[in-house]
Amino acid sequence: MDFHRFYETWYEQLHHEIHHLTKAPRPPTTDDDHHQLTQLVNKTMFHFSEYYRVKSLAANQDVLSIFSARWSTTLERSLHWIAGWRPTTAFHLIYTESSILFESRILDILHGIRTGDLGDLSPAQFTRVSELQCETVQQENAITDQLSEWQDEVSELIGGSCGDLDKKIQRLVKVVEKADELRMRTLKAVVELLTPQQAVEFLIAAAQLHFGIHRWGLNHDRERAEK
Repeated sequence: MDFHRFYETWYEQLHHEIHHLTKAPRPPTTDDDHHQLTQLVNKTMFHFSEYYRVKSLAANQDVLSIFSARWSTTLERSLHWIAGWRPTTAFHLIYTESSILFESRILDILHGIRTGDLGDLSPAQFTRVSELQCETVQQENAITDQLSEWQDEVSELIGGSCGDLDKKIQRLVKVVEKADELRMRTLKAVVELLTPQQAVEFLIAAAQLHFGIHRWGLNHDRERAEK
């Protein structure tokens, strides 16, 4: 399996999914609008789940190539947490987007006009975001500890057999899978606590962050290669 080629196709398709999200009716004014937003969110979430399904297959074949991530830029790799994005980034993104939208529409909100977007999160939603963030931090730390233990054990393998190393590599696969499961579980949990309109805005913001970092990384690598 060539995960690099899969990723390039998947990344291109992500652009199409986000394009459809940006064209969706916001705020939704009819039942059909609500249904359309929900369908688009579900389709985008399936696109993410497909990425992790194929990544798991690739990791079982060659987990070290997943860590090297040659489909990513050097900037992206510098930001990776266990071969991917850090799950708690999702909460920082929600807080940032919510603050920006709240400030831009503060007059409407003060006049009791509900915007229904990420700047209009309810107290219950903020509470749930905070709870999820705390839970996710704990799970991140636990998986980080597992990776640290794996690294310590591998460093003691000098002079050991290939069989011992193969067993260690399989343990590393499990660590990556746990990290990816947490990433997807966090994404699902965040989307589920949001309204369809808010979920669309969150997914757009997350993708734009992804696209922006990738562009910056490409420019940086290009400039470095030209020196």
